[in-house]
Amino acid sequence: MAGKKPLDFQVFISHSSIDTWVARQIATRIKSCGANTFLDGADIEYGDDIEEKILDAAQVSNELLVLLTPWATKRLYIWMEIGAFGGQSKRIVGILHGLTVNRLVSQEGTPTLLMRIDLVDINTLDDYFQQLQNRIENMRKRK
Repeated sequence: MAGKKPLDFQVFISHSSIDTWVARQIATRIKSCGANTFLDGADIEYGDDIEEKILDAAQVSNELLVLLTPWATKRLYIWMEIGAFGGQSKRIVGILHGLTVNRLVSQEGTPTLLMRIDLVDINTLDDYFQQLQNRIENMRKRK
């Protein structure tokens, strides 16, 4: 996370490696809203303790954006990252891509937390970016 100011707004992007291209596109849009991002491929280097880096990033990030795809829900790190943010009562934004809400909540092992939040269909992702930009602007006004 070199070069990132610790007081800046940061969004942790959780995704499956199969969704790396999509996650990078989302990261670019988040950065254009004025936030830093934590993205494993960009912020975890060979030899790093992956779990330590994830937990450190979860601690300093303001919110989690989790890309929920059929293959991502089989990835244990996705659930760990959701748990890390949920345990800190931080905002979790679930983006559905290739999944419906009904299919996600009916899958065995889906955390109750995901059933309590308003999930975003990837086709309405622009609404999330607008809300994010508003949150960032409001945070900066309070400083």
